[in-house]
Amino acid sequence: MIYWLHDFFNIHILGYISIRAGISFFLALFFTLTALPIFIRWAQRTSNVQPINKWAPERHKEKASTPTMGGIVFIFSTILASLLTIKLSNLYALGAILTLILFTLIGFQDDFAKIRKNENLAGLKAKTKLILQVISALLISFFLCFVADFNTDFYLPFLKHPLVDMGAFSLILWVIVIVGTSNAVNLTDGLDGLASVPSIVALCTFSIIIYAIGHIKISAYLLLPHFNIGEVVIIASALIGALFAFLWYNCHPAEIFMGDSGSLAIGAFLAYLAITSKSEVLLILIGSIFVIETLSVILQVGSFKLRKKRIFLMAPIHHHFEMKNWSENKIIVRFWIIAILSNIVALISLKIR
Repeated sequence: MIYWLHDFFNIHILGYISIRAGISFFLALFFTLTALPIFIRWAQRTSNVQPINKWAPERHKEKASTPTMGGIVFIFSTILASLLTIKLSNLYALGAILTLILFTLIGFQDDFAKIRKNENLAGLKAKTKLILQVISALLISFFLCFVADFNTDFYLPFLKHPLVDMGAFSLILWVIVIVGTSNAVNLTDGLDGLASVPSIVALCTFSIIIYAIGHIKISAYLLLPHFNIGEVVIIASALIGALFAFLWYNCHPAEIFMGDSGSLAIGAFLAYLAITSKSEVLLILIGSIFVIETLSVILQVGSFKLRKKRIFLMAPIHHHFEMKNWSENKIIVRFWIIAILSNIVALISLKIR
């Protein structure tokens, strides 16, 4: 709508991506801040609260009455703010919205099943959930490849030119990246605000990279590939604003959790940003906290199956530090610091080519 005002009334300032990104940020912030208190009261009244796994640390039991599915609110706010500010003819922006919708729906089904069963976090069956994620990731990948005609070159950090054109094999890589990142953010969302800030930081980093790639002069200066993906920055900015508003209520002690509705969507969206910015490898550094959390689970499960011994007191690794009697705030803030530092390194790497 705002871009239509630019066209119809010839308001040039509304044509700038940076201006519309700022507008989308504050719109999503406002929508989320307005809707979340209403949602929290409704969730408390209808007992839509977070079930706690019986294996979780003892102090997690006090979180049992905390409402969940906050992701529904901030993702809806993000989509609404985005639709009001993006250029609707841009296929990459539409692909980003499609990603948010598909993975929010999967997360909602899982959250709703957990709430109704309310036993040991028994939501969707793991196999069913994975199949839905793979199908959604395939839809997004097909959209990029065959509708948006997106470039299938594979880039490595520090190299000026693509390493190889992966062609149809890009679909396999993209599905792995989307499903893997979606589940990684989901694993990280275990403490108050733990997933929110690393997600905000990663979104900021990707926004800078995507803006540079979408700008013909900046991309040429930094020796980055150039694609018309600048509009995606507006959606990322909206999600940043929505997450800031969500963090207002999600910081310790949390008044609401994002649930799978939020974490799966955030992870899939970060993967989409990595794919469209040709930063699939750099995603490991940008999403360092999510990678660490996922690796801790893989190592724990692998070690127990092979050696019948555990590496950590509990996985994901944030629970390990809880078992070592670290305060929740200390764990959260230290993980935030790691996320910020790794993203600074990722941004520095853009100039080294």
